[in-house]
Amino acid sequence: MLSVRDLTVGYGTPLVSGIDLTVKPGEIIGIIGASGIGKTTLLRTFAGLVPPMGGQLDANFAHRGEVGYIPQRLGLVRHASVEHNVGLGTRATPRTPPNGWRKAYQWRAKITREAIEAMGLTDKTREPVRRLSGGQQRRTATARTLAQRPSLILADEFLSELDVENVEMVFTAILRLVEEDRTALVLVEHDVERALRYCTRVFKVQDGTLTPVSGGEEE
Repeated sequence: MLSVRDLTVGYGTPLVSGIDLTVKPGEIIGIIGASGIGKTTLLRTFAGLVPPMGGQLDANFAHRGEVGYIPQRLGLVRHASVEHNVGLGTRATPRTPPNGWRKAYQWRAKITREAIEAMGLTDKTREPVRRLSGGQQRRTATARTLAQRPSLILADEFLSELDVENVEMVFTAILRLVEEDRTALVLVEHDVERALRYCTRVFKVQDGTLTPVSGGEEE
């Protein structure tokens, strides 16, 4: 899915250096650490939004839609409905829709509906995003990525603003995607206990390096 060797990330000044990491299909990788030390920059570099300052980054995907990115600033169309926003994920999906306009429309509508249901937002389907709570907006962004069905999801604190019940619901849906499609997930998480609970491996950004923690040893 993703392989980096001796990677350096930053904006003009290096924030994290000497990164060696390989992400395999079906893995859930957690990245923890204090605020403002480069976790988001690292994720944005993985996503191809920030060029690396050095080293090697290999993410060879045949379709750009194979990478799904959930940023802290969710990038939702605030005046548009939940349905519209989630449907945008189907437009980016690497999957090929059925032939014919009607069949393709029905296929996209089905995927959109299923993703909205998975996030517990069925009653908000027609609601403009601007009227939703912060947690509901975050679930909408996650539903958009579920509808995309990418091979790799990069998520920046996508569980923030969610209560315990909704965290369980969101992660259950993500785990289903991981199991069904062998999707890999790399997430930045401020809650260390939650990262250790859900992730296959956990790494910490500290003192300008990325190191494994608590059984999350890099192979």
